[in-house]
Amino acid sequence: MKLGPLIVDIPGYKLTTDDKEVLNHPLVGGVILFSKNFVSKDQVAWLIKDIHNATQGKELLITVDQEGGRVQRFREGFTSLEAPGLIGNIIREHGFEKTTLLEVTKKAYSQGAVIAKELAAVGVDLSFIPCLDVDWGKSEVIGNRAISSDPKLVALLSLSIINGLKSSGLKNCVKHFPGHGWAKEDSHDFCAMDNRDFQEIYKNDIFPYEYLICELNVVSSVMASHVIYEKCDDKPASLSKFWLTDILRSKLNFGGVVFCDDLSMQGVKIKSGILDLVDVAFVSGCDSLIVCNDREGVFKILNSYPVSSVPVRVRSISTLKRGL
Repeated sequence: MKLGPLIVDIPGYKLTTDDKEVLNHPLVGGVILFSKNFVSKDQVAWLIKDIHNATQGKELLITVDQEGGRVQRFREGFTSLEAPGLIGNIIREHGFEKTTLLEVTKKAYSQGAVIAKELAAVGVDLSFIPCLDVDWGKSEVIGNRAISSDPKLVALLSLSIINGLKSSGLKNCVKHFPGHGWAKEDSHDFCAMDNRDFQEIYKNDIFPYEYLICELNVVSSVMASHVIYEKCDDKPASLSKFWLTDILRSKLNFGGVVFCDDLSMQGVKIKSGILDLVDVAFVSGCDSLIVCNDREGVFKILNSYPVSSVPVRVRSISTLKRGL
């Protein structure tokens, strides 16, 4: 069954009547879980079972941000994960010696494998990792979520993480295309800007995407950033035909699922409102839209955006189900 394109959140540890109404709407295809949904390993496993029981006839895609370091939604009963940047720092400290390179690729693979094994055990299908952002030392919201300041090392260690995820049947979602490492502002709260020209961005920030997509064909899905690259387009990448259609689809020939980062984030909001954001995101090339911490906005979409308005070309997130 083809899942709907919306990924939504739920407010607590248990499903409410409103939650069940939302999750059964044909536009909804997945759930993103946060720390607010987590008490223990057993509890979150039961919550996921309840989600599936409440949506008989369609098994939603269950997602989470389980990166390591600052961004680890599930903690008690799960392995405490290093921030990806700490793995990359081993190379910075010891150089590209053969033994050091072997050590960090093993650590990156192990990180991916542990995440996949533990998430699969509770019923999660997809963690939005790895982060391909290059660490330019400018973005606090990215910081050591980025593996390295070296685009080639970002690509290499991300490949190891992807292979680790695959060991337990998890697909991957690389982010935040085409790169959030230069923009100082946090797009959760502000309009984030990148003032570099296209060639500089392509040479550095897009290198990991080009390598993993074009050379190795190992990328399952991509999450677009809400950063505005002002010398390339006046829209955030998540709402930009230039970035999503011309570059990601045409130039990089990416054929997987494209996620729009959370539409409730301040960095992407426009005066015309959430329904216009949905339209622009689909037209620009997004396949799946995440809407979190905004139940009013979710209901507005579900009540006012016809299922028939979703473009036929939208790729189904059902391809990202664990083990498929």
